[in-house]
Amino acid sequence: MKVDIPAVSIVMPLFNKEEEVSRAIRSVLSQTVQDFELIVVNDGSTDNGPAIARTIDNPRIRIIDQENAGVSAARNRGISAAESDLIAFLDADDEWAPDFLETILRLRERFSSCRVFATRYFFCSPDGQQRLATVRGLPAGFLDGVMHGYFDIASLSDPPLWTSAVAVEKGALMEIRGFPVGITSGEDLLTWARLAMRYEIAYNNEPKAFFWGPIRVSDRPGRIPQEPDIVGDSLKELLNKADSSTLPGLKAYIALWHRMRAVIFIQLGESQKAVDELRKVTDYSEMGLKLFTLRALAHMPGGLSATALKFLKRMNYKIFHQRTVR
Repeated sequence: MKVDIPAVSIVMPLFNKEEEVSRAIRSVLSQTVQDFELIVVNDGSTDNGPAIARTIDNPRIRIIDQENAGVSAARNRGISAAESDLIAFLDADDEWAPDFLETILRLRERFSSCRVFATRYFFCSPDGQQRLATVRGLPAGFLDGVMHGYFDIASLSDPPLWTSAVAVEKGALMEIRGFPVGITSGEDLLTWARLAMRYEIAYNNEPKAFFWGPIRVSDRPGRIPQEPDIVGDSLKELLNKADSSTLPGLKAYIALWHRMRAVIFIQLGESQKAVDELRKVTDYSEMGLKLFTLRALAHMPGGLSATALKFLKRMNYKIFHQRTVR
């Protein structure tokens, strides 16, 4: 006899997270809402993470094994297997507050025009520090409601949508063909951008999820920027679909993307690539102090520019605490 369809399907990609996966799963099992299924997609792990997940005996947990294909493919596999029409995402090294799902379901009930639902979150470091994600551009006193001007907010903030604090209706995910495969960094950023172009977003401004990693975004180990820049090119394709109210924010967001890539290239000592990225920034934003400083760094010899960048970061120079993605 088939059981009732759960209110929420939770998709958790798993790749070599043996030290964290138990914490993530326990945070799901501790939810105040228990009407869910948890789909753990083992993306070819080579450690004991899948075995640890299997020791947690609960009929709502399903584990799917696949050869390593990347986080987007793992999430898409979970989406296709989900029974609910509402899918929440939780990475295997993050966790939820006990009322995360309760908050998401309340958003869906109150803001029925929306198809994307999210909450604010904390950055957490292994030494116990926490930092509330910076989200600028919401109305004063905003607690929950429809998030208007997603790209304007995202260009000024930490990512307002972050994978472990988001739930999306399955139909909306299918319409954008899920998470893009073949991208090594920024696949989630592109997914939220595509959704934001099509659908309204319901947002709760209280932190209900925990992103484990260095306390500052700019302190995280950066991935080498992908070449060709699939995310940047795909974001530019959205310009043709943007109306007059969305276009300025989208341009600022694209400029931010190229600025983030430039900072990483400076860190790597790749001066010419940094200069090329900064040239693209000027296609979408005006020259300001941030861009001027980065251009000066990029034109230094490779080793010197990276050293100067590290010095400015140690001095807490705010331009280098850039908002980025995992």
